[in-house]
Amino acid sequence: MAIRSGLPWPLRWLLVAVVLGLSAAVALWAFEFGREMAGLDPLDTQALARLRDENERLRSELASASAVANTADSLLTAERAAQAGLVAQIRQLETDNQTLKSDLGFFEQLLKPTTDVDLGVRGLQARQASPTQVSWRVLLVQASKNPVLFKGGLEVTYRGSLQGAPWSRTEPASQHPIALTQYLKMEGRGNVPAGAVVQNITVRVLQGAAVKSVLSAPVGE
Repeated sequence: MAIRSGLPWPLRWLLVAVVLGLSAAVALWAFEFGREMAGLDPLDTQALARLRDENERLRSELASASAVANTADSLLTAERAAQAGLVAQIRQLETDNQTLKSDLGFFEQLLKPTTDVDLGVRGLQARQASPTQVSWRVLLVQASKNPVLFKGGLEVTYRGSLQGAPWSRTEPASQHPIALTQYLKMEGRGNVPAGAVVQNITVRVLQGAAVKSVLSAPVGE
């Protein structure tokens, strides 16, 4: 025995269509309700476009700001390098200035009135260059109007104390030969024992056994 439905086929299709329509309407309502709950206006497409434009503008501004920051950082690095160079130059100039002042004081001895000694020792300076060395320099001048070539030697004597006892050391004139007509600047370094306290230095200009000039000076640090 077969059971047949009481609804004709056209009514069945109509019923299916109504059910599908209702399902689609419910789905659309749920989608729109969800957008509204999220605060979005389904019809505000212009606002979405403005947001996209604003996003692109902000990206462009960020790229420009990054470029400016990189340029500023490069300029700051270059400025620091230039400043370091200037500081080094200033220090070198200060050192050169001190050297020039020292040389000026040394050669100013040339302008001092001369004595009755034809060959004089001027501007003797000495300092403790290291614990075992004393450096010195001296200016020799012939004061006569028509000086002739002078040949001789410079004897250098260091005096002080070593282990509480008097101590001295002499470098012979043959170690520092002299040949000058008007003036001669001489420099040297003398070795001293470790622990020696050198207090003064004496130079003597010798020509053979004859002493032409003598000058002493304290040893600075």
